[in-house]
Amino acid sequence: MSARPLKYQNEPARHKLLDFIGDISLIGMPIKGRFIIKRPGHKANVEFGKFLRQQVLKQRKLKGKPSYDPNSVPIMDTREIIKLLPHRYPFLLVDKIIEISDTHIVGVKNLTFNEMLFQGHFPNNPIFPGVLQMEALAQTGGILALKLQDITEGWDTYFLKMDDVKFKSMAIPGDTLIMKMELIEPIRRGIVHMKGTIFVGDRIVSEGDLTAQIVKRNNGK
Repeated sequence: MSARPLKYQNEPARHKLLDFIGDISLIGMPIKGRFIIKRPGHKANVEFGKFLRQQVLKQRKLKGKPSYDPNSVPIMDTREIIKLLPHRYPFLLVDKIIEISDTHIVGVKNLTFNEMLFQGHFPNNPIFPGVLQMEALAQTGGILALKLQDITEGWDTYFLKMDDVKFKSMAIPGDTLIMKMELIEPIRRGIVHMKGTIFVGDRIVSEGDLTAQIVKRNNGK
């Protein structure tokens, strides 16, 4: 059986090019770029497509990640934070505020092995509890809520509910938690609805929708 003649002088190259376009289209999103391909094959093309997709998804997740420069002067330090929040040692979970606007706030919590909770959670395997991650977010969001209401003292924010909470990675001693809280809707009748995310480096540690209420402190009376 004789070989069929080529329709084009570069038909093998065209075939490989079409293979590459078909394989790379499996990532499911448009690509704007230039590719220089050497010895392509379906297996290599698919693996490259998987790598591209992972990078795109990572960038998408970290699109809103705050930039943190530890050398910058914070907007609020611990001394200013305790003027608003009632929390004290060992339950104050915000070290400083580095960003604040009418719609969002970013706080920082530095974890050290000296935290009392690490003695029991867990011995020889210290992990910062997820419930305290949500508490740290709530405290950060509480600062924004009180600031937006022009409240300086005598009021607190209390949890009403948590929705869509996800714990994606462990937080351990030595980590710096970057806690971002964003208003989902305007504050009405003292009800605060926020989206919270905790970052450690390029990792999302946890996230969730938190709802709280601003309540006047009765000071035990």
